[in-house]
Amino acid sequence: MTYANQLAPDARITPRLLRDIHDRPVALPEPGWLTHLQFRRFAGCPVCNLHLQSFRRRITELEAALVREVVVFHSPAAWLLPHAAALPFSVIGDPERRLYAEFGVEAGARALLDPRAWGPILRAVGHTVAELIRQPSSYAPIETRSTRLGLPADLLIDADGRVRACHYGVHVDDQWSMRSLRLPLKAAR
Repeated sequence: MTYANQLAPDARITPRLLRDIHDRPVALPEPGWLTHLQFRRFAGCPVCNLHLQSFRRRITELEAALVREVVVFHSPAAWLLPHAAALPFSVIGDPERRLYAEFGVEAGARALLDPRAWGPILRAVGHTVAELIRQPSSYAPIETRSTRLGLPADLLIDADGRVRACHYGVHVDDQWSMRSLRLPLKAAR
């Protein structure tokens, strides 16, 4: 899937009210906050889960910087709940990929075929297997009906709905880390 409408810095988004996987309202943009809008892949994606744990560990730091995390997956809420219910930020299910299309977030074979993705995929799968060995009760089925070819994207949106910074990934692990998010945050202030 290729969408021609990728956003660029200074673009404005249409304000909206989304529902998270717990059926709670999520305003986008949120008054008084910067929103780090993350587009991830599917429920149970090992690379996505490992990535989100780094944000989970630093949620206090993010909130102190007035950054709210909103994460979108192209899986239904019911499939996301076993994997994401305990995350300390809003998780949105978008199985029809409407938000993906609107924000220009693509899918393609390069998500997995890019050699830069292979190490992170192996590391994430290894982490998942190790966690299952340590805690077998943590197993939740990986959603298998969505494409494995989704690409990540990150957007930093201010309280007025202006895109302050964005990054569209070219492979499965090409996404902002906590370290790389600091640069757009400094520029947004």
